[in-house]
Amino acid sequence: MPKSGECDAQSSQGEASLVLPSRVKGGGLLLVNTPAGAGSAAIRLGIQRDWMILEVGFANDCDQGLRDEIRSLSGQQLLENQTDEVVDAVILWWRDGDGDLVDQLVDSQTYLTENGPIWLLTPKVGRDGHVEASDIQDAAPTAGLSVTSTIPIAKDWIATRIAPRHSGKPAKKK
Repeated sequence: MPKSGECDAQSSQGEASLVLPSRVKGGGLLLVNTPAGAGSAAIRLGIQRDWMILEVGFANDCDQGLRDEIRSLSGQQLLENQTDEVVDAVILWWRDGDGDLVDQLVDSQTYLTENGPIWLLTPKVGRDGHVEASDIQDAAPTAGLSVTSTIPIAKDWIATRIAPRHSGKPAKKK
């Protein structure tokens, strides 16, 4: 059996299979059959079946295909920022000029589980609303978070994973 996130060559129905971690009692893995390539962007974001996901900053310029992949993979509708739910991840669409990024990152944490990621989606270089990487690198620690990775995620968007900072183990004495 493949490990989490890996593809199996064929399922019994002849489709590609993806093993996706899910909230299965006992911590088991849920095998999900999906056509090859389906939801690949959402998989790269680490979206899991049954996750509740808060979406902030949606506008007409957002990538509808990516939103559809996230909904399909999670099996849930994206929640709007008027929710009282605790969520597993936040999808934050952000453009230069949208306001104070630090404030929005702090606000996003109020809905998030202890280890849940915030995926900051910003326009790529050369697109209207592009956000400088240095602005993100400055905002995250100010909000008590860490930037962990950045990946191209859609035609006009890049995704930056921002996660809670965890205190490291104390340094060993020499």
